[in-house]
Amino acid sequence: MLKRAAELFPGEVVTTAHVRHLDLPLQAGKLAMITLDNGFDHTKPTTFGPGSLAKLAEALDQVEAEAAEGKIVAAAITGKPFIFAVGADLKGVEVLKEHSDALAIGKGGHDVFKRIAALPVPTFAFYNGAAMGGGVEVGLHATYRTVSAGVPAFSLPEVFLGLVPGWGGCTILPNLIGPAKAVKVIIENSMSQNKQLKGKEVFELGIADAIFEPADFLEQSILWAAKVLKGDVTVEREEFDRGKAWDDAVLWGRMVADAKVHGAAPAAYKALDIIAQVKDQDLQAGFDAEDAALADLIMSGELRSGIYAFNLVQRRAKRPFGAPDKSLARPVSKVGVVGAGLMASQLALLFARRMEIPVVLTDIDQERIDKGVGYVHGEIDKLLAKGRIGNDKANKLKGLVSGHLDKAVAFGDADFVIEAVFEEMGVKQNVLAELEAVVSPTTILATNTSSLSVSEMASKLEHPERVVGFHFFNPVAILPLLEIVRAEKTDDGSLATAFAVAKKLKKTAVLTKDAPAFVVNRILTRFMGEIQNIIDEGTSFETVEKAVEPLGLPMSPIALLELVGPAIALHVSETLHGAFPERFTVSENLARVVEARKRGFYIWEDGKQVLDPEVLALLTFGDTALSEEQVRARALDAVAQEIGLMLDEGVVGEAQDIDLCMITGAGWPFHLGGITPYLDREGVSERVNGKRFLAPGLASIPA
Repeated sequence: MLKRAAELFPGEVVTTAHVRHLDLPLQAGKLAMITLDNGFDHTKPTTFGPGSLAKLAEALDQVEAEAAEGKIVAAAITGKPFIFAVGADLKGVEVLKEHSDALAIGKGGHDVFKRIAALPVPTFAFYNGAAMGGGVEVGLHATYRTVSAGVPAFSLPEVFLGLVPGWGGCTILPNLIGPAKAVKVIIENSMSQNKQLKGKEVFELGIADAIFEPADFLEQSILWAAKVLKGDVTVEREEFDRGKAWDDAVLWGRMVADAKVHGAAPAAYKALDIIAQVKDQDLQAGFDAEDAALADLIMSGELRSGIYAFNLVQRRAKRPFGAPDKSLARPVSKVGVVGAGLMASQLALLFARRMEIPVVLTDIDQERIDKGVGYVHGEIDKLLAKGRIGNDKANKLKGLVSGHLDKAVAFGDADFVIEAVFEEMGVKQNVLAELEAVVSPTTILATNTSSLSVSEMASKLEHPERVVGFHFFNPVAILPLLEIVRAEKTDDGSLATAFAVAKKLKKTAVLTKDAPAFVVNRILTRFMGEIQNIIDEGTSFETVEKAVEPLGLPMSPIALLELVGPAIALHVSETLHGAFPERFTVSENLARVVEARKRGFYIWEDGKQVLDPEVLALLTFGDTALSEEQVRARALDAVAQEIGLMLDEGVVGEAQDIDLCMITGAGWPFHLGGITPYLDREGVSERVNGKRFLAPGLASIPA
């Protein structure tokens, strides 16, 4: 099976499994130590493809023979510096075209990993560095495990990608740490944007039996193993209720999955089915179920979309499409922020934390400036209280952030100044004109506009070539996307500097044309506008909410409207209506909600969300009620049309950039691959535009 799989994947970076022998302390005997290493440093993490599994099998042949001959008393497995192993090589999964080949990958992994548990001597896994997926699972097959306190990332991310932990994770983990904790790791963490565990948490959950500091982790792990073998240390494991408590844990997992994807993605439910099945401790039945689930999911569109999304976020995000040569970027040693409101203060905090250079805020009066600087200092104090930073770092960061009423004093020596003032063209033009008069000739002038034309904003300046759009998404600290907008006259040096700053801010930067509302807001406004039209015409809120559930969005359109704020949503819809009146409408109902200063359509009563009667009294509706299917089709058709037009206009370079924006800026589901793979898979792209957005095989099964 592995031989056949290896033939399908000739480009694999093969992980070798080196065997060396150590004399254990305390005269405990000889240990066979297997080290997983792909020959590269930590920047290219160790993975398992078919060739790598074959290498591990060879190492186990040797260790098995040595154990049988009495030459060793134990075997251990660890990784190269900083990396234990990060699971299956997804590039290999992408090339699979047949169900039988997918099944071979699952069975091949199991056949090799099971041999660790079957060795006639005790086995140890020393989690020395990052461990994910199959990297975690290979260690689960050992008798005992230790973990380094310095492990930065430990997870079973398969459900996040559209798979199940298929090399023992669903079967062994609940039997090791209990179903509730296993559901947290396999389902809840994975579906919470692939949340990672630190070494301490791995130990506290009971996945590892001992934890040691990174400086002498391997030495301490080997000493601990010797003590276990000598009987000086006894590892005790918890017994679990294998009745109602087990069923309740699985039920909780289903509730988490329902809340995240509303049944729209199969991976979580398949993983939970296996966890439910293995409460009787029949490990082989669990392994067989993992094989079947893995093969089915590998041959699904959802998994290919998940891998496509993973590649976008991991690879394309690091090499932004269309960005100028980075050698053109100018150094930035001081940043100015115009405005001291909440958005501006969030930006100031981000610049200070990520770049560790002076950041100065200005506003129209000292009181606002003091409030903005106070907000930043308060957030730094919160980081200190949580132990995220130390006293020295907190004091340094506070010292970097200041405010000044005089723009000339504040920004005279700044290299990069960003405005975050009221979203009105005249106001922004005036601010940029004031800035141009006081900053140096090479200072970049950035605008955090969400929908206005950057070219028009810069049109009255002497040097419009230094103006660039720098659109963040709220909350600034959480959402990774940064839309970098090239205006008509923006030069390559200014643009390159903007991308260099974005990289230091650890943001996912996507280059966009200076088109109305750029990418995310344009697509969301078209989607939300169609939803609002459907409601205004007479379809009930409940029908609309249910209609979009199969998309597995992070929140309903109505909840999103409340998060964004009706006033902002109305402003963006007005901007886009001005640009494209034939496609973007301005809802009279939404305008009434804004005029009444209401935050949204819902209120909470007795712990339930209900329509606000005061808001309902403001609204008028037509008498056209659509079905859920009709609502969904109409909303998706509108989105597909808009994306098609945006690509024709060159708003971004490729459909992949649309998806990267929607995943990192709007939280569009990872398992959908963003938006275009879903529209392709559902046939919407061809129905609306006469063609797919993506080539077959890019986010789907190869032909």
